[in-house]
Amino acid sequence: MSQQPMQTISGRLILLVKAGYWLALLIIAAMVMASFILLQQMMAGQRNDETLLDIVGMQKVLSQRIVFLANAAGAATRNQQPALVTAFKQATADFERNYDLLLERVVADPTSPARLDPKSVESVLFAKPFHLDYFSVGLIANGERLVSAFESQLGMADNGGYKGGGERVNLDASVANATLSGYAALGHRINAQADAQSERLLDLHRTLFYSTIGVIVLVALFIFRPMSNAILRKTRELIDTRNSMAFIAVHDGLTGLHNRTFLTDHFDTLIKGAQRRRERLAAVHLDLDRFKQINDTLGHAAGDYVLVVTAQRMRDSCRASDLCVRLGSDEFVMILNGAGGTEDINTVARRVLTQINEPIVYRGTTILPGASAGVAVYPIDADNAQDLLVHADLALHAAKKQGGGSLSFFSEALRHELDYRKRLEHDIRIAIAEKAFQVYFQPQVSLSNGTIGGIEALVRWKHAERGMIAPGEFIPIAEKCGLMPAIGRIVIAKAIGEAAEWNRAGIAFGRLAVNVSGSELREADFDAFLFGALEKSGLPPQKLSLEIVESVILDDEKTGIAAKLRHIRAAGVHLELDDFGTGYASLSHVNPNEIDRLKIDRRFVQNINENGDNTKIVRAITELARGLGISIVAEGAETEAELDLLMAIGCDQVQGYSIAFPMPQDQTREWLVARTPKRARLTVLQGRLA
Repeated sequence: MSQQPMQTISGRLILLVKAGYWLALLIIAAMVMASFILLQQMMAGQRNDETLLDIVGMQKVLSQRIVFLANAAGAATRNQQPALVTAFKQATADFERNYDLLLERVVADPTSPARLDPKSVESVLFAKPFHLDYFSVGLIANGERLVSAFESQLGMADNGGYKGGGERVNLDASVANATLSGYAALGHRINAQADAQSERLLDLHRTLFYSTIGVIVLVALFIFRPMSNAILRKTRELIDTRNSMAFIAVHDGLTGLHNRTFLTDHFDTLIKGAQRRRERLAAVHLDLDRFKQINDTLGHAAGDYVLVVTAQRMRDSCRASDLCVRLGSDEFVMILNGAGGTEDINTVARRVLTQINEPIVYRGTTILPGASAGVAVYPIDADNAQDLLVHADLALHAAKKQGGGSLSFFSEALRHELDYRKRLEHDIRIAIAEKAFQVYFQPQVSLSNGTIGGIEALVRWKHAERGMIAPGEFIPIAEKCGLMPAIGRIVIAKAIGEAAEWNRAGIAFGRLAVNVSGSELREADFDAFLFGALEKSGLPPQKLSLEIVESVILDDEKTGIAAKLRHIRAAGVHLELDDFGTGYASLSHVNPNEIDRLKIDRRFVQNINENGDNTKIVRAITELARGLGISIVAEGAETEAELDLLMAIGCDQVQGYSIAFPMPQDQTREWLVARTPKRARLTVLQGRLA
């Protein structure tokens, strides 16, 4: 899973968690707030009802006190009356004040239809049978008149006192009794209403409580449960992804075998274990002999299938304690723990080779992959992991030199060869730093008129101590060490510089042809380097050809080389297909829109006059190129008979020892100058013109 999709999923999950959390929190908070408000209302209602009941109780007491004090004041002596009248007046005033407060709290309206409801407070106050308002107001009025009359009799009144007759100030006990009955009924009515209100609030609170529980359950079911399931699912996916990444980190994605990283991390541990147990440990380096041919002819899907089958056969043929590793491409390693003697190792390795070399059927096609193996044994051949793998690889190359499909053990002779290769690699690096590689040139001429069609640049290396070292000796080592791109750039820069001088001097050389490997073309800045070298030297792009082999064409779409070659060709540089006929390129790649010239490999040219099959091959290639409008050159022509037959076939351009050996730049310049047509020179004579 890529990083961007993972970040998107994580962002959505976090957003979902936050939204669900806040939604649930808001719902629960709203329910709790509603419950709190109801509880507050219940408490406020209870306090109000308690206050009303207190007032009602006080009014009942005051109504009786007023009657009692009125009767006591009337029966008391003149000396006792002032105190009783004062108390009577205070009781009446308290009764009136409490009644006003009662009316204010119950918010009773005498015109309200509620007075007709026998269960309402208004019916007690304003309707039959209690008419509490009427009797309360009457009791207050009678009390005030009686107080005024007593104050007039006793001379206590400031405004002259009561002026009415004495018969009109009598306080009727029936009014007080009716008032008492009314307040008793009012108390019961308030209690009943309070109980009903409390019951309603309790029912509402109970409903709200159960609703809150329900909401919490719903939130748990429809928010937190899906959210927790999503979190659990994503967590499992993350765990699976982590496990997959951990597996991929130490396993090959195609075959399922352990990879180079795992071997690097654990090989030293395996060697220490073998050392501790005093056992031998064998590294068997395997390589498929015809894997590239399978890829080129049947496609990469077939190649992948062969690798998977090979890996499975390795597993089936080794023990559980052995380690099978895919190093990359078609290279495998088997680490044999407790390997035993040389004969035991030989038996196991040959058994593995026998199984791997069994035919493989892929979509009806029988494939014979072939495999070679090299063996190095700890502690005989090396005492550390790195050297053991290097020695096994060297033994593998020795097995391949025997023709493939064979097994080779590391030996002292190979050790000397390895030492030589190490020294040579070291010297190559020094030569690169000093740009000590030289460029030799070999011309290509026309058999019909002798003109120079081109000249190929070839790398040469003159070692300070060993003298001239053949390209076939140092180029494979440079390619294996990844040094070929650096050597190639040195050769290209020097060759282009020399050709630019020839061009400025008017020396005819056709086109300069330089060999370019796939590793050089895979360099990201190769085209920029090439154009920079042309611009710096002043050589026109049309004067340069790049020679590439068929394997580069086959891999170009996968590596991006195709687009790079099209870019280079669009700038005017020519492209040549080198060693044509020895690879596995499809005819679809022999396209005049992509290739300017074919080079027939020397193995078809040498002894062509004595080999009829080679004659037919060269003739077919020549006719193919002529039909497509592509020029052709044959390399390796060395005898006059070969040249005559090539001329007869129609292959005009040749390159070989019969024409010229590869030459250093000074000799090449002399050779080219000697064959450059002389231009006619105009001589201006002194004197009169004819």
